[in-house]
Amino acid sequence: MHCIEADETTVETLTELWYMLATEMEAHSDLNELVYSSVDEVSEDGFRRQLESDSVSNVLLQESGETIGFLTLSEGTHPSREYSEYLKLINLFVKPEHRNQGYGTEAVEWVKERAVERGCDHLKVSFEVNNNGARRFYGRHGFEEKQIESVYRLEGQYGS
Repeated sequence: MHCIEADETTVETLTELWYMLATEMEAHSDLNELVYSSVDEVSEDGFRRQLESDSVSNVLLQESGETIGFLTLSEGTHPSREYSEYLKLINLFVKPEHRNQGYGTEAVEWVKERAVERGCDHLKVSFEVNNNGARRFYGRHGFEEKQIESVYRLEGQYGS
């Protein structure tokens, strides 16, 4: 598998892959419900802005010239902490027909190498609390559960 940095020529592919990931995430929470009924409605502007960012990057996962998935990374810092420099794995998506073949593992290993190269001292990832597949996958790769993120629904309250 090869990891290829995304560029302007891959924005359409990134959008399609993101939409596939986002539609899968709808099953994990009604808060993930998309406003789009098809990928054609999704604006590519967000990916174009990320291409210009120094802290966010998108990478295509390719095998034998075919794009089989993507990942999104974001660099950050917690200046008040001993372990302050991190790389966050925001998205990791492998097309369903390519799953359970080791590509996700290869992608995580690639991300670990990039984090070391960038001088980071830890990786972060978040996933839906009831996504047991993600919990098992990241656990097998040495990720420790550290924090729970909670949401509060404002719908119907405070005038919204």
